[in-house]
Amino acid sequence: MVFLKQIPQFLVWMLLLLLLLRGFPGRRRAVSFWSTGGFALGVAGYLLLARLLPVRVPLGIIRSVMGGSFLLLWGVAVASLYRSTVRDFPLLRLDRFTPLCAMVGSGAAGLMAGGICANQLPAPDGSLLRFLPFLLLPLAGALLAVIARSVEGVVIPSYAATPSSLLAAVVALLLLSSSAAITLDLFSPLSMKVMKGTHDFVHQFMESILIPDHLFIRPEIWGYIGFLFGKEVGFWGGMIIWFTPVLLIALAIWLEPLPSVAQFRQGARRRLLLAAAIREKKHRMVIPALALVAFAAAAYRSSFPSVEYWDPKPLAVTATPAGEILIPRKGEVELEDGRMHKYLYKQGDKEVRFFILMNPSGKLTVDLDACAICKPDGYGQTEGMLLCYYCKTLIPLDTVGRPGGCNPVPVPFRELEDGVHLDASSLVNSWNQTVQSTTRSKEGGK
Repeated sequence: MVFLKQIPQFLVWMLLLLLLLRGFPGRRRAVSFWSTGGFALGVAGYLLLARLLPVRVPLGIIRSVMGGSFLLLWGVAVASLYRSTVRDFPLLRLDRFTPLCAMVGSGAAGLMAGGICANQLPAPDGSLLRFLPFLLLPLAGALLAVIARSVEGVVIPSYAATPSSLLAAVVALLLLSSSAAITLDLFSPLSMKVMKGTHDFVHQFMESILIPDHLFIRPEIWGYIGFLFGKEVGFWGGMIIWFTPVLLIALAIWLEPLPSVAQFRQGARRRLLLAAAIREKKHRMVIPALALVAFAAAAYRSSFPSVEYWDPKPLAVTATPAGEILIPRKGEVELEDGRMHKYLYKQGDKEVRFFILMNPSGKLTVDLDACAICKPDGYGQTEGMLLCYYCKTLIPLDTVGRPGGCNPVPVPFRELEDGVHLDASSLVNSWNQTVQSTTRSKEGGK
C-alpha cells in the first residue's frame, strides 16, 4: 500500500533516468551506476538525518538544493541564449568534461530523487516493519534503472539533449516530484515571495511620495493600486519566473544559426543539408517541451495539492457580563489533542475568529485565525504545519504563538485549571487592528 502512493514518483524517476541516458549516450553504464547509487544514498541520508535531527533539517536541505538548482538553471538559460546569438560562450563548452558531468549530474539527480521519495514515506518508529519501505526503496530505484536502460533506445531513439535542455528537464522533473509534498513544494513559496515583495515595494513607494495623504489622488486610484496588493500578482509573477528559464533555452535552440552550405554547388545537396539541420533542431526542441510540461504540472500540483487540511468549523462562544470568554479544557473538544480548534465570537455586528492549539512543546497558544499581512482567509493544519490559505505560507507548529510574518496573530490569555480565559474587548481590538486594516489594504483602501 505504501508503494502504491509512490507510483507517480517512480514514473518521474524512470523518466529522469531516460533523459540522463539520452543526455550522455556514450556513458550509459556510468549514468546507471551513479544515478542508482545517488538514489540509494539519498534515501539513506534522509533517513539518517530525520532520525538524528528535527525533520525540518533534511527538508530544509532538500529545499535549499532545489532552490539552488533552479537558480543555476536561470544562469544556464541566460548563457545559452547569449551563446546562440554571439556564438561564443566558453562556460557552456562541456564536451571535454562529459565524464565528469555524467558522474556528477547523474549522482546529484539520483541523490535528490532518493531524498524526495524517502520524505513521502511514513516516518519509522523503531519497528522493522516501518523501516522495510526505506530498505526496499533503493531496490525499486535500481530495478527501474535497469528497465530504463533497456528501453531508452526504443522510447526516444533520435531526440538529442543539449546540456542546457537536459538540465532544464532534470530540474523540472525534480520540482514535479517535490511538489507532491507541501513541505518541499517551491512554487507556492515563490509566489508568496513575489506577492510580499511587490506589496512591500508598493507600500514603501506610496509612503515615500505621500500618496495616502495627497490632495489630488482620487479615491478610484486605490482600486488600481489595490490590485498590486493581491495574491494574483504573486501567482502570475511566480509563473513568469517559473517558466522563463525553459522558454529562454527553447528560444536559444531555435535561434541557433543553420550550418553554412556555401561550399556546396549543388542546390539539391544544400537543401538536403538544411532540411537535416532543421529536422535536428526540431528534435532538440522536444526535451525543452517536456521540461515545460513538467514545470506546468508542478505548478498545478502546487496550486491544487492533494492534501486534506484539518479545518474545523468555528464553535460559537459568548462572554460573561464581566467581558470574559472561557474555553473549557475538556468537554465538546479536547484542547490538548494537538489539533487546531477554531472559535467564533460575536459582539454586535462584529465577528472574530480565533483558534486554540497545543504546540509540539506541550504549551497552549491562542491566536487569531488571520495574520497581520494577509487577508483573513484563515489557516488549515496538516503534516505538522499550519497553512495560510491566502498566500500558501507554511508555518511550523512550534512557531505558532510567536508574532511576525505570516504567523497567526497571538492573543493574550490566561490558562487556569478549568480552561483558557480571554478578555473579549482585547480580542475584538486585536481583530480590528490587524485583520480589518489588512483587508482594506488588500482591497485598495486607505
